[in-house]
Amino acid sequence: MVISQFKDGYRYNSDTIMLYDFALSLKLSGEILEVGSGSGVLGLLLKRDLKNTLITMIDIQDENIALSIQNSRENSLSCDIIQADFSKFKSDKRFDHIISNPPFYHDGVRQSQNKHLQISRYASNLSLENLISNSSSHLKSHGSLVFCYDAKQLMYIAHLLKQSKFALTKLKFVYPKKGKSAKLALIEAKKSSRSLCEVLENIYLSDENGYAKEAHEIFKKANLTSKDV
Repeated sequence: MVISQFKDGYRYNSDTIMLYDFALSLKLSGEILEVGSGSGVLGLLLKRDLKNTLITMIDIQDENIALSIQNSRENSLSCDIIQADFSKFKSDKRFDHIISNPPFYHDGVRQSQNKHLQISRYASNLSLENLISNSSSHLKSHGSLVFCYDAKQLMYIAHLLKQSKFALTKLKFVYPKKGKSAKLALIEAKKSSRSLCEVLENIYLSDENGYAKEAHEIFKKANLTSKDV
């Protein structure tokens, strides 16, 4: 799959690809809403590989919507694409799953002067609290919220999920390499569920030879080529 993305704007990275692989392992089906679609890479990967799904993508930035539409057409993958601020989004439609790689840089980090990067990266533009609470309003009963977030904020994540009546049902950590702290948490949370949390085997991105074998296989499965615009 060829994905056009902005040369000087926000570009997808390994977080998105790890989230894609995690979503595949959950065997998602039915209607899926992707929040913060960017170039459309995550939603289009899921549409390509999960044949029996209906994908809707939402993003706040006009230029991302145009890019998602372009990538959808160029890869012959049909998705609904909506321009909206998810924190204020209202719809009568309910989804089976919501998936997101939300912005999670905190305000204490020096912010980029590039507006596209700034909106895409910083949690002040879509707080985790807003993502979780509004996802609850747009999911069917026992629907799932699938997302990735800064692993250091796990206690905060669990607190917000409980507030919105989600159960954290699956958790997987992504490490840069063995001997380092986890950087990313991959999370499945189910609405109105009493299930306990299953902690899955870790992913290590690299070893002494470069990409670790499992990470290399995930990138190979995604089979992406990028094109700058």
